[in-house]
Amino acid sequence: MAWIVLVISGLLETAWAVALDRSAGFSRLVPSVVFAVTLVLSMAGLAYALREIPVGTGYAVWVGIGAVGTALVGMLALHESASLPRIVCLLLVVAGVVGLKVFH
Repeated sequence: MAWIVLVISGLLETAWAVALDRSAGFSRLVPSVVFAVTLVLSMAGLAYALREIPVGTGYAVWVGIGAVGTALVGMLALHESASLPRIVCLLLVVAGVVGLKVFH
């Protein structure tokens, strides 16, 4: 169960990062509220998962999911560069996250 919560928390990290960008420095209400809610839920899920998963592994997986998710949203929805080197780097992050789970 801890791993499922950790993955969901990583996805929520993507949500709060995108909402933070869309909040325009907290000047827009809806994205600011989405940021606050998803941030709290993401942190709470990470805290829950760390009760069973070592902090080094759990935090790295959480950050990896959030980083890759945020970069993918940027590339697919926000017109950021989707160059081959960026995609290869994201695949390396994914490989690292999978490795941390496999060798846990």
